[in-house]
Amino acid sequence: MEVERVQHVASTALAQDTIPPEFIRSEHEQPGLTTFRGSAPDVPVIDLSTKDEKEVIDAIANAAQKWGLFQVVNHEIPNDVIAKLQEVGRQFFELPQEEKELYAKQPGQNSVEGYGTKLQKEIEGKKGWVDHLFNRIAPPSAIDYKFWPKNPPSYREANEEYAKYLHKVEDKLLRLMSLGLGLEGHELKEAVGGDKLEYMMKINYYPPCPRPDLALGVPAHTDMSALTILVPNEVQGLQVFNDEHWYDVKYIPNALIIHVGDQSEIVSNGKYKSVLHRTTVNKDKVRMSWPVFMEPPLDLEVGPHPKLVSEDNPPKYKTKKFRDYVYCKFNKIPQ
Repeated sequence: MEVERVQHVASTALAQDTIPPEFIRSEHEQPGLTTFRGSAPDVPVIDLSTKDEKEVIDAIANAAQKWGLFQVVNHEIPNDVIAKLQEVGRQFFELPQEEKELYAKQPGQNSVEGYGTKLQKEIEGKKGWVDHLFNRIAPPSAIDYKFWPKNPPSYREANEEYAKYLHKVEDKLLRLMSLGLGLEGHELKEAVGGDKLEYMMKINYYPPCPRPDLALGVPAHTDMSALTILVPNEVQGLQVFNDEHWYDVKYIPNALIIHVGDQSEIVSNGKYKSVLHRTTVNKDKVRMSWPVFMEPPLDLEVGPHPKLVSEDNPPKYKTKKFRDYVYCKFNKIPQ
């Protein structure tokens, strides 16, 4: 095994009550020093079953502008579908290490799919306290089942069932977000890929960490997706940057956490905000999360929507193929 997995590092670190120096963040990143303490504003929670659609559109548009993140309840994904998704993810990470390594990313592999630890160029050589598994779950033409674990045996069924329900939620959210921009209901989704929008599932596994005040699971970043829909487990960890502070995002059972991604910020010409967020870890408990990144096809050109650009409001972003955007983002090259 060439790469040391964080799950393995954690088992040694917990016994020693310390963490290796490459996991200790600089002071301006350490959650023990930078997390807001006190009465914090709550991230907006939006009830998708509200009868007055205008009210929902306004609430989503306001949240997408001010926070770039919101939670939704009454989203019509059954609780048991979410529970099964979480159960098979947990079971995968509890497998013997050699079995997980069967799905490891290979050196030189183009796709991020598979089991891994490092995702992109690391700032100051610091590592995140997380292992992960990526696999595309929709549309069928984008799926490569070699990255889907065969064990637990119900992994495929649980993910396909979740994807089926998720499609309706994604469709609804992008329609409401589009209307919130003053566009037709279909135009935002069309601009980011329409029915070819790809669903990239990531399972994050954050083992217990003896020094959660010094480490981060995932450092501060925005998502390069159009939209990210995330299911967390019950262990607190997600933080959002707003008004110059890092705030905890409260766990709400069976809510979905919605991140506005870079592509929606670009299409909206900056009206919607791609959310800067990070993940903290827990001293005693495993934290897990299941974000699905709704991404344009790699060769789709994405730029500010023509209806949202004018002489008074010129384009704030370049139009470019999503493939090129991804390359720049992973390699920390200015867009």
